[in-house]
Amino acid sequence: MVETYKTCCCIGHRKIEITEELTKEVYNYIENLIVNEKVNVFLFGSKSDFDYLCHKVVTDLKEKYPYIKRIKYTCKSESVVLENERARWEKILSKTQKKEISLLGVEEEFEHNKKYVSGKAAYVERNYAMIDDSEYCLFYYNKTYLPPQRKYSKRSFGIYQPRSGTAVAYNYAKRKNKIIKNFYKE
Repeated sequence: MVETYKTCCCIGHRKIEITEELTKEVYNYIENLIVNEKVNVFLFGSKSDFDYLCHKVVTDLKEKYPYIKRIKYTCKSESVVLENERARWEKILSKTQKKEISLLGVEEEFEHNKKYVSGKAAYVERNYAMIDDSEYCLFYYNKTYLPPQRKYSKRSFGIYQPRSGTAVAYNYAKRKNKIIKNFYKE
């Protein structure tokens, strides 16, 4: 018998308010995916608060469902700590920084095919790869959110309004007809 599995990615705004209610809703939804939809692979990307929340929930559920797997999709400037090395690195970093350091562990790092060639938009390409590799997409997407304005370059006087990476990913997932759950409450 060939083992089948389903995959879910988690994408959201960098800064969100993590409440007890949101945590409970995410926990119940992810547990339902594991039990009823047979999702056992979870993909994580950015350093967003929402990704952190989902990673924590999946890690907690891993004690109950040890077969689930956490995979980190990285951009070229990011690195990952594999679960089997996490305790050792936490100990080293805690000692050198003279404070308790807690790292997020995963079972695997995935380097998508555009990781080293996508430039400034690396996170967009990374999110596209996560969405392409998933049946389910969990979002924390506020359609009215705008990231802070930025300068065109260090030497430029002009500023521009960048698009929200979460908005770009959300619209891509819709175009790809993925099963989407948005946890943002309007």
